[in-house]
Amino acid sequence: MSAYSLSKTRFKEGVWEGLLTAEASGAPTPEIIVDFDGRPVRGVAVAETGEPGRWALEVPVPKEAICDGVQSFTIREAASDALLGSFTLIAGEALDDDLRAEVSLLRAELDMLKRAFRRHCLETM
Repeated sequence: MSAYSLSKTRFKEGVWEGLLTAEASGAPTPEIIVDFDGRPVRGVAVAETGEPGRWALEVPVPKEAICDGVQSFTIREAASDALLGSFTLIAGEALDDDLRAEVSLLRAELDMLKRAFRRHCLETM
């Protein structure tokens, strides 16, 4: 379980923005990992907002993610590997009741669980 929560503030000009909030006072600035297509996104920024326990998160959408189909991003806290949130881009011909975004997100979450399970197995040997 993460000591932080994440809420989306906006998505504008190719940058997804959110607000990170610490669950407890005095929490350090979190290290955030954003994955797309099994790889970390470069240029993710976490900045102080001026309020204790709150940080602004900016995730630049890489240009290779702007293409036809469904593209899913997962946002995790590095220390606990806890999933804080996700967002999905759909481009091209989108269908009503399209489940491709959900399947893509489930795949990303399954990859995260596999990494956590493998790490757990290595640590308990």
